[in-house]
Amino acid sequence: MKRLTALRHEFVKFIPKELPEGVLYVSIPYATAIHNCACGCGSRVVTPLSPVDWTLIFDGRSVSLDPSIGNWDFPCRSHYWIRNNKVTWLRGFTETEIETVKDRDEHDSSKYYGGGDQVDPKPRPTKAKDRRKPKRKLKAWLDKWFGSNHSD
Repeated sequence: MKRLTALRHEFVKFIPKELPEGVLYVSIPYATAIHNCACGCGSRVVTPLSPVDWTLIFDGRSVSLDPSIGNWDFPCRSHYWIRNNKVTWLRGFTETEIETVKDRDEHDSSKYYGGGDQVDPKPRPTKAKDRRKPKRKLKAWLDKWFGSNHSD
């Protein structure tokens, strides 16, 4: 299997039945992006676009998905970013990190769709080092100590 380093995007209404390698299909009407796993294993990767799933960024020429793609349930267990149509490979997660991400995602989705308390709209995988910008670091610190009711 050959790992891809880039994907071509294509905006469509309906996702085709057959997915060629190296193409990220984006359906805005159905708020979904789909591609074959960039590792080459052939697994279909579905990324729903919503406040608690993935965010699609289109700059007029290329697309990015946020957060990273973590294919924890696939045999390949690949992990990568799609940024500006480029694939950046990341380290695999430990079982503990995977379970933490899955639990947080389930909790956030339940709160968001269940109408509960406010939830961080972009759950992020656990990272060894937090590389967020200073403003986001400050917000995270304020949220930790004072809750999320402070003004930005």
